[in-house]
Amino acid sequence: MSDASKAYRTVVVGTDGSESSLRAVARAGALAGAFDATLVIACAYLPTETDDRELTRAQDLLRDEAYQIVGSHPAEETVRTAAEHAGSAGARTVRTVAVQGSPVEALLDVVRREDADLLVVGNRGLAGIKGRLLGSVPADATRRSRCDVLVVHTTD
Repeated sequence: MSDASKAYRTVVVGTDGSESSLRAVARAGALAGAFDATLVIACAYLPTETDDRELTRAQDLLRDEAYQIVGSHPAEETVRTAAEHAGSAGARTVRTVAVQGSPVEALLDVVRREDADLLVVGNRGLAGIKGRLLGSVPADATRRSRCDVLVVHTTD
């Protein structure tokens, strides 16, 4: 194989279990399979002791965009399901990880720890005033990542 075919050895993709994020997982799985790369699927979660008022406030503000998972057990279930999607899409070597923290911080932490060559994120972000106030996972991850970032069009 040429050096170009080994361009990506480790691919990281984030998921929150939504249909949109699973589309990004499938694309990452197909790429990892094509490059014979390791795919690392990450899910960020909030600790279960998160203040209920803080969580309610975030859910009220974000409404249907409030996809952050609370607790490690749901996050672990989310990455298990995502691993099945990735395998169906062609990934041969898949690892999963549930990471406490915000989605962007968690993804960037996994990218650093895994020495990833590629980060895959879906294009679903926060629109309008919510996005300007809270930021967007794809935009923040793209701006702050030290490796290549593929933004997959995951919304209709």
